[in-house]
Amino acid sequence: MITGIDIKNKSLNQQIKPLVKWQSLLADAIRDPNQLIDYLKLPKNYINKIRQDNDNFKLLATKSYLDKIEKGNINDPLLLQILPSKQELNHSKYYVSDPVGDKEAEISPGVLQKYHGRALIVTTGVCAIHCRYCFRQEFPYAELNPAKNNWRETIRIIANDTSLHEVILSGGDPLVLSDERLSSLCNQLADIPHIKTIRFHSRLPIVLPERIDNNFLTWFRQLKVNKVLVIHANHANEIDEKVGDKLRLLSCSKCVLLNQSVLLKGVNNNTQVLEELSHVLFKYQALPYYLHLLDKVTGAAHFDVNEAKAIKIIEELRVKLPGYLVPKLVREISGKRSKTAVV
Repeated sequence: MITGIDIKNKSLNQQIKPLVKWQSLLADAIRDPNQLIDYLKLPKNYINKIRQDNDNFKLLATKSYLDKIEKGNINDPLLLQILPSKQELNHSKYYVSDPVGDKEAEISPGVLQKYHGRALIVTTGVCAIHCRYCFRQEFPYAELNPAKNNWRETIRIIANDTSLHEVILSGGDPLVLSDERLSSLCNQLADIPHIKTIRFHSRLPIVLPERIDNNFLTWFRQLKVNKVLVIHANHANEIDEKVGDKLRLLSCSKCVLLNQSVLLKGVNNNTQVLEELSHVLFKYQALPYYLHLLDKVTGAAHFDVNEAKAIKIIEELRVKLPGYLVPKLVREISGKRSKTAVV
């Protein structure tokens, strides 16, 4: 996610010149609600329902993603995920800025450790899309930047902790980093003897499939560690043939490909929708991994699906799908040493 950073600003442009195709497409992402309404042929008066006062978490969506939304449909499940709604202003005392306890888990700027054997690096504050339910909307990316000095302190901390066997690259979105920066970090991690696996959490293969280009695949294939890529799709409509082709290429790159979803009211709180998502994922060689109950981040209460409804959906999926296509229903509780299974 971009919090206080704009991909079109001067300092960021200096980092990514000359722009390759995917970077140009990212720079061309839609940020203006009026432009979004025109692009999707939504009713002009719909602008009155759009929130425009959130300077730290404004609208952001790639055209690759928007092109999968049905024109003129204000209830499209993909649109609802990215539209800044005035419902975000309906705050609840149970919804907070850091619902998963990132702050308490920090062991170094931008490096978190919640679970045994694994460390997570918040690689960047930039995403290709702003999902309105994102639990890191208010993460202080500018203050907690682990990329300083070519990740030197981050690498030192991980190299000195032999209890670690896996490093998770998150953000923002790690695939927003240039191939040069991302491969440099990954190669440094791969050179640490006790690091066996690098896990990438990324929405870019779904919302900007052009990112998975030949340059990326070349160095990605050559990484000398186990690779896991966890993508994030909530609805089968997010996975068209272009996305599917890129998922197949990733799967053929000696990479375990998993998907995690968030259960969202109005988007995928439906057994049939999630059944179809599992089938589409498997078609393109990705397995369902987690179905998350909503992290209770400020402004996201309108997406919440109650636990009883979630359990009913999972029980119905178990009847309709083989076990390997049923995601684990989980919630993340701040301070817990693992994800908490709901059923």
